Amino acid sequence: MVTIEDVEAAAARLAGQANRTPVLTSRTLDARTGAEVFLKAENFQRVGAFKFRGAYNAIAQLSGDRLAAGVCTHSSGNHAQAVALAARLLGTKATILMPEDAPESKVDAVLGYGAEVRRFDRYTEDRFALCEKLAADNGYALIPPFDHPHVIAGQGTATLEFLAECPDLDALITPMGGGGLMAGAATVASARRPGLELIGVEPEAGDDQKQSLEAGRLISVPVPKTVADGLALPSPGVLNFEIIRKHVRRIVTVTDEQILDAMRFLFERTKIVVEPSGAAAVAALLAEQVRLPGKRVGVILSGGNVAADRFAALLRS
Repeated sequence: MVTIEDVEAAAARLAGQANRTPVLTSRTLDARTGAEVFLKAENFQRVGAFKFRGAYNAIAQLSGDRLAAGVCTHSSGNHAQAVALAARLLGTKATILMPEDAPESKVDAVLGYGAEVRRFDRYTEDRFALCEKLAADNGYALIPPFDHPHVIAGQGTATLEFLAECPDLDALITPMGGGGLMAGAATVASARRPGLELIGVEPEAGDDQKQSLEAGRLISVPVPKTVADGLALPSPGVLNFEIIRKHVRRIVTVTDEQILDAMRFLFERTKIVVEPSGAAAVAALLAEQVRLPGKRVGVILSGGNVAADRFAALLRS
């Protein structure tokens, strides 16, 4: 399992490499929700998402021979960019499997960091099997998007920073895809603030985490079709779920329309650009899927990687 010491070591490893992202507030958001809301803006992280934390922490711990051989992963975009940049910073090559329908802006960013991109059909092909074969055939180190202790420890540094700045939060809300961000948050919260309520948010079209938590075992769903491409996964990570089910008591879902409303709100009221996946937690508050009146609520805005034309098109829809 991942420990608070692992997260602290990751924070030391990331010092000078990852950005210490700001915490923002909005009086309008407070008025709408009846809570005092604090937004950890991971859209200002390197590569535009929290994913850089876990990718760098994992790759930085490879032995010299493993690092020299190269790394690979599968991702719809943010983890892909994170692995590509971390590999470049650490002097190795990266090969990334990306879905055919991944946003082209994210594909272009991965290529811009110097990685090789290979495409696959997320609805008919098994990304995990494809990536494992790619690693085995080429001797690459596989850096999973979420189901890996070093990745989880890296993601936990976002919550470590958050609680250092806002130590008296009553609740913390995060988007949930594979569960790496929440597993990292749970690791930190259980050690530093055991009473903190942890709430996950998924797209309504893909509620695998919610179903799994309610069933007490891993549940898979068909790959969801949602505007939140970063959360469009069929099942939780195995290690992630073991941590989440011990510490998380509530997972809620939001519709695509509610996610887009949250993106619009964040743009108009806080003047920041957040991608659909990154806006999911705010969507849960605005849509009253989570009600915490009078509480101090932390929210992680997980990323901001959305091209200008797609951002405009989504908000017109």
